[in-house]
Amino acid sequence: MTLPDHHLTQGERRIRAFHPHWKRLIGPAVALVLIAAASGAALWFIPPDWQFALYARAAVAVLALILLTIWSFTPYLRWKNTGYVLTTHRFTISRGVLNKSTDEIPIAKVNTVSSDQTLVERMLGCGTLTVESASDRGEIVLRDIPHIQDVRHDLFRLVEDASDGEIDGR
Repeated sequence: MTLPDHHLTQGERRIRAFHPHWKRLIGPAVALVLIAAASGAALWFIPPDWQFALYARAAVAVLALILLTIWSFTPYLRWKNTGYVLTTHRFTISRGVLNKSTDEIPIAKVNTVSSDQTLVERMLGCGTLTVESASDRGEIVLRDIPHIQDVRHDLFRLVEDASDGEIDGR
């Protein structure tokens, strides 16, 4: 999910486009494996000569499909449809699968940029980015940002360039 080129203004360049860190997919992947294993075991243990075997297998399949939808597919779609785009003029946060929400922070309105990382996040190279702007929302906290230090550096550099009047990001 990136900002299409035709949505960029004249002279605006895309610096970086990314999704949240892949660590958000660990839980859904584990759920996928556990649900598949549990439903496979349940299907295996249903006696073939039982008169309700067909109904039991159908129930296991429906339950597995419902659980996979809730615990694996939906979180994956949320991850895939969450995108961050940093350009020379703005920072865009786009979320949503069926309903779409987009926040845009003009680089010139950004006051402070800070990051926070736990020990595990430092090892994975991700963290929480806090962007404070001179807008109605004030502060936006973005969790699980990959390559957090690079993003923070690029954003800080663009803020400095905007305050110096160099909006081209060079």
